[in-house]
Amino acid sequence: MPPVVWNDKLSVGIASIDKQHQKLIGLLNDFYDAAQQGKGEKALAGQLGDLIDYTKVLFANEERLFAKTGYPDAAAHKKAHEDLTQQLLEIQKKYTAGAGTTLSLGTLTFLKNWFITHIQGRDKRYGPHLISKGIR
Repeated sequence: MPPVVWNDKLSVGIASIDKQHQKLIGLLNDFYDAAQQGKGEKALAGQLGDLIDYTKVLFANEERLFAKTGYPDAAAHKKAHEDLTQQLLEIQKKYTAGAGTTLSLGTLTFLKNWFITHIQGRDKRYGPHLISKGIR
């Protein structure tokens, strides 16, 4: 069973963002699977890179919608995005420096907890605002 399974508790009520969150969870689960299968550092680093790249796309989309709709908590939300992006880049540096698979399960636990908490907390709060501005 994958570490994160999409369910209604993760929905922010906006189909396009929910779809992006589902893809992000898929990438996270792929990273977990690769770690569980004992894939090499190169494969794990590549999957982590894909996860980071897609996270940046998702965050940029959310922040674009915040700017477009005047979301009042945009600055704090963007700061949370920046903090995670920095943490992800630090994790990636460890991988490229040869930290190997020993880092992967701890990394997965961190990412799983961060994304679930972020989606169910901060992201859920912007849903009603964006919906009220016509974002579906």
